[in-house]
Amino acid sequence: MELLRTPDARFESLPDFPWTPRYVELALEADPGRVRMAYVEDGPADAAPVLCLHGEPSWSFLYRKMIPALAAAGHRVIAPDLIGFGRSDKPAARADYTYQRHMDWLTAFLVALDLRAITLVCQDWGGLLGLRLAAENEARFARIVAANTFLPTGDQQMPESFLQWRAFSQTVPEMPIGGIVARGCTSELSPEVVAAYDAPFPDERYKEGARQFPALVPASPDDPATPANRRAWEVLQRWDKPFLTAFSDRDPITRGGDRVMQAMIPGTKGRAHATIKGAGHFLQEDRGPELAAMVNAFIAANP
Repeated sequence: MELLRTPDARFESLPDFPWTPRYVELALEADPGRVRMAYVEDGPADAAPVLCLHGEPSWSFLYRKMIPALAAAGHRVIAPDLIGFGRSDKPAARADYTYQRHMDWLTAFLVALDLRAITLVCQDWGGLLGLRLAAENEARFARIVAANTFLPTGDQQMPESFLQWRAFSQTVPEMPIGGIVARGCTSELSPEVVAAYDAPFPDERYKEGARQFPALVPASPDDPATPANRRAWEVLQRWDKPFLTAFSDRDPITRGGDRVMQAMIPGTKGRAHATIKGAGHFLQEDRGPELAAMVNAFIAANP
């Protein structure tokens, strides 16, 4: 597997992102060599972790407005960069990115850091991976906060907005990463913030993971990931640990997913679910402090 590594100079002078990156080397049985995954961490090292998983096509920079508030509340905050994103290694070939391999990398990350009593905060692909991660590693997770995400099995009709996005991602000659994030927000992003989302990708060779993610969403019942996602739903349909939905009101892709989770997952019953007003798909960018406050209140109410 050929791996690309974004030069460190690309990450100099990131706005409001002072954390020093940490790294863990991941080795999968099926793959030769090792892949480096980056993450940032804040808060007491001996506290229970809050695992913040980003999605497409962002990186841990997306959580910069939430990390300080979560850490100040006494939580150990861990925000990794998925393989192919941020400071993490980026396989050069599209075929090297599969749903299962992303799952294997994240599982190896949990084991490497030996994370337990986890509160999962997941958005976009952070949920497509994180919800399955929790279902497949139940003993390591204490709570879940799902924000603008879903766990598709291909049995449901995908919204037209997603189909348009998938077609765009597969055909656009140059993928404008920072511009994509900006268009998914209701707030106006500064040029410096847009540049920070572009930073991990010096050229198109580095974007194969970002291009591949939309194509990996199970959109038909015979998708390779469908059986594993169905098994995850079997677990989630009996999941009675605390589960909170925190969706925004202006995301056309995941709209309604919160109601599905509330109807199907026992752990959602009696929770203080809320719809975050005025936020787009990237609600961490639009309303990060508000979402962080919801996470802190949720943990405090469900010790």
